[in-house]
Amino acid sequence: MNGGRSPSAWCVDHPVATLLLTFALVLLGIIAFPRLAVAPLPEAEFPTIQVTAQLPGASPDTMASSVATPLEVQFSAIPGMTQMTSSSALGSSQLTLQFTLEKSIDTAAQEVQAAINTASGKLPSDMPSLPTWRKVNPADSPVLILSVSSDSMPSTELSDYVETLLARQISQIDGVGQINITGQQRPAIRVQASPDKLAAIGLTLADIRLTIQQSSLNLAKGAIYGENSVSTLSTNDQLFHPEEYGQLIVSYKDGAPVQLRDIAKVVNGSENAYVQAWSGDTPGVNLVISRQPGANIVETVDRIQAELPRLQGMLPASVQVSVLTDRTKTIRASLHEVEMTLLIAILLVVAVMALFLRQLSATLIVSAVLGVSLVASFALMYLMGFSLNNLTLVAIVIAVGFVVDDAIVVVENIHRHLEAGLGKREAAIKGSGEIGFTVVSISFSLVAAFIPLLFMGGVVGRLFKEFALTATSTILISVVVSLTLAPTLAALFMRAPTHHAHAKPTFSERLLAGYARNLRRALAHQRSMAAIFVVTLALAVVGYVFIPKGFFPVQDTGFVLGTSEAAADVSYPDMVAKHKALAEIVKADPAVQAFSHSVGVTGSNQTIANGRFWIALKDRGDRDVSASQFIDRLRPQLAKVPGIVLYLRAGQDINLSSGPSRAQYQYVLKSNDGPTLNTWTQRLTEKLRANPAFRDLSNDLQLGGSITHISIDRQAAARFGLTATDVDQALYDAFGQRQINEFQTEINQYQVILELDSQQRGKAESLNYFYLRSPLTNEMVPLSALARVDPPTVGPLSISHDGMFPAANLSFNLAPGVALGDAVIMLDQAKNDIGMPSTLIGNFQGAAQAFQSSLASQPWLILAALVAVYIILGVLYESFVHPLTIISTLPSAGLGALVMLWLLGQDFSIMALIGLVLLIGIVKKNGILMIDFALEAQRVRGLPPEDAIYEACVTRFRPIIMTTLAALLGAVPLMLGSGPGAELRQPLGIAVVGGLLVSQALTLFTTPVIYLYLERFFHRPKPALALATTH
Repeated sequence: MNGGRSPSAWCVDHPVATLLLTFALVLLGIIAFPRLAVAPLPEAEFPTIQVTAQLPGASPDTMASSVATPLEVQFSAIPGMTQMTSSSALGSSQLTLQFTLEKSIDTAAQEVQAAINTASGKLPSDMPSLPTWRKVNPADSPVLILSVSSDSMPSTELSDYVETLLARQISQIDGVGQINITGQQRPAIRVQASPDKLAAIGLTLADIRLTIQQSSLNLAKGAIYGENSVSTLSTNDQLFHPEEYGQLIVSYKDGAPVQLRDIAKVVNGSENAYVQAWSGDTPGVNLVISRQPGANIVETVDRIQAELPRLQGMLPASVQVSVLTDRTKTIRASLHEVEMTLLIAILLVVAVMALFLRQLSATLIVSAVLGVSLVASFALMYLMGFSLNNLTLVAIVIAVGFVVDDAIVVVENIHRHLEAGLGKREAAIKGSGEIGFTVVSISFSLVAAFIPLLFMGGVVGRLFKEFALTATSTILISVVVSLTLAPTLAALFMRAPTHHAHAKPTFSERLLAGYARNLRRALAHQRSMAAIFVVTLALAVVGYVFIPKGFFPVQDTGFVLGTSEAAADVSYPDMVAKHKALAEIVKADPAVQAFSHSVGVTGSNQTIANGRFWIALKDRGDRDVSASQFIDRLRPQLAKVPGIVLYLRAGQDINLSSGPSRAQYQYVLKSNDGPTLNTWTQRLTEKLRANPAFRDLSNDLQLGGSITHISIDRQAAARFGLTATDVDQALYDAFGQRQINEFQTEINQYQVILELDSQQRGKAESLNYFYLRSPLTNEMVPLSALARVDPPTVGPLSISHDGMFPAANLSFNLAPGVALGDAVIMLDQAKNDIGMPSTLIGNFQGAAQAFQSSLASQPWLILAALVAVYIILGVLYESFVHPLTIISTLPSAGLGALVMLWLLGQDFSIMALIGLVLLIGIVKKNGILMIDFALEAQRVRGLPPEDAIYEACVTRFRPIIMTTLAALLGAVPLMLGSGPGAELRQPLGIAVVGGLLVSQALTLFTTPVIYLYLERFFHRPKPALALATTH
């Protein structure tokens, strides 16, 4: 190729090579498309590890001080940890460790295990096992929830089937990650001792514990190595059934053996007697299934669904497995909606081309460039490891307008030269050659607007990286295709338009004539136009400052999560009754397809006073309300159930909270003084509840738990040779559901649990019949002889820490029309109003924390996009001045976006911010098309600035209108969408449509005036060196 020949000219002269290379691009895209992973949103791995420690029967205070604190001390030394929270309740502590996004989750897991090992020496010696950990990603919701139920099978047997068969089989399916079982009642043998019988015979619970521990073992026995064979030794040292345990001899009374069954009932039961789950009305268990990082959600769920019939066949006939929630239903529907939006956008854009170009061949050429660019982008997405998700597909929808821009500018210029009488080949080469620099300028400055998105920090930056790179790659492909394929096809198929002497002016010709007249008026009143520009700029700044700001729009995924809370001292039977009353109300709502609920200590639920609901709604087209409206409709009905509150929130594709939450947003208070924290947390809660902007507001203090305190007289105990440890151990044996032994089968391990019989362990009066054995006299000593049972007091059901400080978590939803930014201001004002002391530290968590971070970076992001565009334009035009003229098109776009969002009641969310960044890239195209031709007219033909800019505006009016309409119509389906996932896409579409409408109305007149002002200010034009080279 000659040094002076452009790539477009080479392609025009080598049509076969051009078409074959284009076909190769399309083929790569077609091959890549079915191989792309499918997801609701891009991967946003949030390195998080959850540590669970169990000490059955230990009080929340004991768990917090003797278990959580030693672990926190060791965990705090792990590098890269950004947040450490813990929640300690009766018998359990749960710690959540979040790390920087750059931290390897595998490295963090190794360091967590090492910290647990180091802390083990400082943990209570009677813990049944060391703390365990698991990797979690709070930003990723479960992909599937299965509900397993039976009308006739005991809950313990059903739970065993779920754990040993279903969970293990499903965990082996490719793509399946973590599986949580909620509502599980693991089988166990419970030894329920009678204190009266023990006292009569002179035995204690410790005698039972030691007997069982020494009588049921599973130890190595060795083997007999004979001359001809080896025989492994085996004994009946393990006991598996209640009857076998009942026959154990605990002691002798008057020479007669005392068997365990004489002093206790030994029964098959569950590890935790205070937990239950239901699938609708039927007792059951839930399997909450998450995917492995990077796994294709749709393919993973399809594999599980394909296995379910086989697994169902392995279960007894009375056991039913049903799908409670399938996340892929909304993902498929949402992606289908975006694909339809993409198709509509393409059809609208092609219709605009046909309207303005009025030539079938030109319209088909633009359509071909559009199709090739979009299909080829799938190949680059595959190479970059991206998925088909809401954001990448929205990027492609928006890119429809960008891609068409390039093709329109090229084809329209070729069309203009054909109208001037040039032949097809000459028009194609000249038209593409002289417009090549303009196309590159438009596209490169558009790409520059995306650069700041690539450097956004946090999980938001992770989400929008794929969006920015998908749009960028599609635009860059379109540049190449527009300057190669478009002129090639034009040279082959475009014809010179025919003119009829008496033909009526076309629509575009009438539009152009009207614009030319109004442009003359604008140039004659330059001060007025400059004033309009200044007012527009000021209004855009003021609008940005005052518009309500939010984070991500609340989505309708068809899934609602619920957390119930009753009085802290509620009994287990009462909690079950209240939950069933709530379930009846949920079941009666016509929008509900299926639901499950649980009470007791199961999964993430740590107290009897709390429960969980999982509600699957019908498909969006089959219900009359959104998920948020469903919650609003159910709230007053649920409030009629006395003594319990059910907090509901709509499930989201991205969840930024570090643990289970009662509402969408969280605020944390910390203090080094627990009582002070509790007092001010309650005051702030009451203050915010009085504000109608906050809905479902609650805190997690739960201070009303009943505490029965036993005061030990150490001197009296010493006279009997007893210590406080002996008292604690005896109480633990009686009331702690103490796991005293275990037995192993081929498929699982099961616990043996010691406790008082059911008639005694629920009564404080049973302490009066409680005896210990004196090691000095071997006589039975009543507890009342060495301890006093004090009147009941109140205390917390759970104790929370954040960064090793006592903490309280406030959760809240927002009333319709209330922006998160306004809620942040109101919360800070409420703290000031109640006079909260500065010793309490408060900060948002989860989505609200991410919102605050993104809010602080928003102005810098917009400024960075402007600077990037300015630098690229300055380099292309070798000028400090002309980029300012082009950027002057942006204030009107910003104002239009803000006004449209305000009129339609939308917050300025992250999606709207991305729309504003897109506008920075889109709108300056008008200025480029004008300035590029004006500069050429001044440099080549010597026209004065006024004539040059007028001629440039009139000459480039048709491509300006066409490209703007293309971008506008590409965004209209996003703005008007109402299907699944539309909540996420609408703010972006609204911002783009509003910005384009206002900017198109103003910049066609203000940009020429700004150009003339800058020309006069700097006295002379500065033609681009690049233009000299190009032309």
